[in-house]
Amino acid sequence: MSNSVLCAVDVSNGDDDLPVIRRAAQLAALDGAQLDVIAVLPDFGMSSVSSFFGKGHHEKMEAEAKTHLHALVTKALDADQNAKVRHVIATGRAYEEVLKLAKKTGAALIVVGAHKAELSDYLLGPNASRVVRHANCSVYVVRPS
Repeated sequence: MSNSVLCAVDVSNGDDDLPVIRRAAQLAALDGAQLDVIAVLPDFGMSSVSSFFGKGHHEKMEAEAKTHLHALVTKALDADQNAKVRHVIATGRAYEEVLKLAKKTGAALIVVGAHKAELSDYLLGPNASRVVRHANCSVYVVRPS
């Protein structure tokens, strides 16, 4: 494969992404690849929405997301494996940030979860489907069991 497997999760999904992280870790271990796990926060930027949040709100969201991400990876794997994982918190559109990090790290594989199964067993969520369509590397989709 390569030296990097990128796993995209949503820290607001609770434990829903545990199987996604576990599968990504298994795939990374097959090749001795580095596992990177990314969570993307929405960017309210300079829009009128951002004026509703106090100063420093985004930094607080980033810190909370990083804490949740570390806890999620530790729960999915264990503390020793978590220590070897690169944790990335990005801000923007989820699929764009995932693709940008995959390109930057030269990832040979992106692992995403197929959430929103209540819509249809055959549909991917909008971010997962965009990653699948636009990635320059292979994408492994973990379906809910």
